[in-house]
Amino acid sequence: MFSENRNTILAIVLSLVVLLGWQYFIAKPQLERQQAELQAQQEKAAPTGGNQDANTPAPAGTTPGQANAPTAGAPGQTTAQTAVMTREAALAKSERIEIDTPRVSGSINLTGGRLDDLRLKDYHETVDKSSPLVVLLSPKGAPKAYYTDYGWVADPGTNLTLPGTDTAWTKPEGAKLTPATPVTLTYDNGAGLIFKRTFSIDENYMFTIEQSVENNTGAEVKLYPYGLIVRNGTPNTEGFYILHEGLLGVFGEDGLKEIKYSDLEEDHQVRPPQVDQGWLGFTDKYWATALIPVPGSSFQPNFTYTQTSNNFQSDFLGTGVTVPAGGSADTSSYLFAGAKQKSLLDAYQDGLSIKQFNLMIDWGWFFFLTKPMFWVIDYLYHLVGNFGLAILAVTVLVKLVFFPLANKSYVSMSKMKLVQPQMTEIKEKYGDDRQKQQQALMELYKKEKINPLAGCLPVLIQIPVFFSLYKVLFVTIEMRHAPFFGWIQDLSAPDPTTIFNLFGLIPWDPPQMLMLGVWPLIMGITMFVQMKMNPAPPDPTQQMIFTWMPVIFTFMLASFPAGLVIYWAWNNTLSVTQQYVIMRRQGVKIELWDNLRGMFKRKKATTESKG
Repeated sequence: MFSENRNTILAIVLSLVVLLGWQYFIAKPQLERQQAELQAQQEKAAPTGGNQDANTPAPAGTTPGQANAPTAGAPGQTTAQTAVMTREAALAKSERIEIDTPRVSGSINLTGGRLDDLRLKDYHETVDKSSPLVVLLSPKGAPKAYYTDYGWVADPGTNLTLPGTDTAWTKPEGAKLTPATPVTLTYDNGAGLIFKRTFSIDENYMFTIEQSVENNTGAEVKLYPYGLIVRNGTPNTEGFYILHEGLLGVFGEDGLKEIKYSDLEEDHQVRPPQVDQGWLGFTDKYWATALIPVPGSSFQPNFTYTQTSNNFQSDFLGTGVTVPAGGSADTSSYLFAGAKQKSLLDAYQDGLSIKQFNLMIDWGWFFFLTKPMFWVIDYLYHLVGNFGLAILAVTVLVKLVFFPLANKSYVSMSKMKLVQPQMTEIKEKYGDDRQKQQQALMELYKKEKINPLAGCLPVLIQIPVFFSLYKVLFVTIEMRHAPFFGWIQDLSAPDPTTIFNLFGLIPWDPPQMLMLGVWPLIMGITMFVQMKMNPAPPDPTQQMIFTWMPVIFTFMLASFPAGLVIYWAWNNTLSVTQQYVIMRRQGVKIELWDNLRGMFKRKKATTESKG
């Protein structure tokens, strides 16, 4: 049985080592490589060659459930090459309408009448407030083009001139899109149809796009509205297994569907069933775009990848609209383009009846832990005004919740300390007979009601809390660039200091492998003290594991978010304090220094025997 307990400990430790090792040696270098590639692209002032970029593709099919080529006038797929230019040059190619709201800025392109320029005013690329604003949408022809488009398609064989990608829309004089001033674009096809496209936006990130058609042809016309989002090239993603970045959507009762860029490149098309509620689009770690047909209106969702243009596309095709002769018809939908702020997504989900819109944030399989964890931290943040202090406070709350269990564990460990002389007698009595030693120890544990694994329990308790907090720090934008105190200016990023340049005193930037900051060291020391507060395990293998575990965790957690390391260090400190008080109450001597001396003596004896 003792051997089984040892194997259990080994399994737990090895599992953690594998997980943390993957994070440190694989995921972190991959992220750094991707960030370097992105920086190199942004620093390019001009392209070195051409890049294939198709005109905006229309949704697959001109009627729901039918996959035909778009009719004349609708934006169709081409293989024409469009030279890549700087973002500024691409914006300057066409006349535009300014967008200015409290949270976003940008412009609407009058060529094609599309939204293809959007910056987020509240977010910068780095912690430095003077760094550039985060750019969400960029026009066709710019590096990593990312834009939205709307329009109409007609039944096959219908000879109609419809607005397309190169259509020049007209604007009202002095037009400017703000929360108080919608903008209406107009296009007259010269053959009896007048199209209008109205953009409006709230104080945050939700656009409303209304499309109308006035029919002066003398015959009724049937048209199908569509909306689409195009993203050119595979974006730079974080590359972490706990986070989905790619295409996604919610479709009726089928719920959330997530599609990786690599999977869509292989399949070329994913076509969910036609539904009357849901949404679809693209998600990054912190930002997202989503097409949201008005709930209750039937639409056909679709995801495609076009190899010739290297375009990823999310689109929907709405129910056909019949425009009578001499009459008009209109349709509308929503577009979300901005930061994935939880409170905002919840408000949109409830206020606009958008099905499961809060799933835009990847809470993961353990959402029942991660969502409450975020709620508590966010609530405490609004009380204390600092996310770091909120993490410290939630650690205290977790300790209070698990206090009875942890208290029982520490009492058991104290009892184990009291029977230490009897354990020594058993070892001396049975000598090298390990099997009889273990049997006698088990009988002693049973008699004194001692759990030999009690020392592992405090660590095991905090593992689910650790993972839920890790997820919250990693995926929620509220934690992005959230400062603590001193040198920690971003709780979602690793501690930027390192002992290998004396915490900045030496003018040298060590490689990432040597970034061992102040907080990871504090965490390692508190973990080491906690381990040495416990009675030394009788098994040499366990002794080695518990001795080296703090060292391993110190290096592994050095690359984790600083908020997570601060939590672990604070939790260890509280555990040591609690354990100290309980051991004193049980009349057990605190032999921290004795354990340390014993460890060094064993190490010295081992060295001498090898010599």
